[in-house]
Amino acid sequence: MSARIHATAIVSSDAQLGDGVEVGPWAVIGESCVLGDECILAPRAVLERNVRLGDGVRIGIGSVIGGDPQDLKFQGEQTCVEIGDGTVVREYSTINRGTAESLKTTVGRNCFIMTYVHLAHDCHLGDGVIISNGTQLAGHVTIENRATISGLCAVHQFVKIGAFSFVGGASRVPQDIPPYLKAVGNPIKLYGLNSVGLQRANFEPAVLRELKRAYRLFFRSELNVSQAMERATEELEMFPEVRHFLSFVDGSGRGVAT
Repeated sequence: MSARIHATAIVSSDAQLGDGVEVGPWAVIGESCVLGDECILAPRAVLERNVRLGDGVRIGIGSVIGGDPQDLKFQGEQTCVEIGDGTVVREYSTINRGTAESLKTTVGRNCFIMTYVHLAHDCHLGDGVIISNGTQLAGHVTIENRATISGLCAVHQFVKIGAFSFVGGASRVPQDIPPYLKAVGNPIKLYGLNSVGLQRANFEPAVLRELKRAYRLFFRSELNVSQAMERATEELEMFPEVRHFLSFVDGSGRGVAT
């Protein structure tokens, strides 16, 4: 099935459109853009340049994808935005291209990016990430699979947010958020496991038990990080999720919230 392009849309001559693509009124598809099958661009959506959409991606009204990075060091390098299959970007969101640092900004599969969200240059989102209305990500932010970020949050550059974590609304996030935990506030604080999210994701009770023990060792004891790491490696059952938790905390670049 060929693409359906509204008469008022502007499509670059070198753009590649898959089968069943729909392009709405006054939408713009710039140079070197590639759209997979069944993508939908709503009215006035803009793909500026070097945007690659997987199959079934939906871009909402007035959203701008692939704009230049807002970085004074940017010198016009060839960079891009990549968005995975099935992801939805709602109205008036912006996703900037990468810089020479990583050459791309990436959003995984089946993510849900709500209205007025901003993803700055070199952000990298895993699969199944949810970001609610009005949240703003500075450059070089990494969000792992299945994390949920509530509305009106501000995430500092180079922050990393772990898998299956939950960040509450209107939070300022200047430090890393370990996987599987809840965090909220300004200053941001940790509030235990993201129990509801983990149960919905069918985590085994034994895994939840060991993650809770890891949380208590690192964040609710008198131990420093080195001591907690030593105790954890000695005492905890090393499920893959526990290993990931320990690796995340040990490798944190900005330090973890507490």
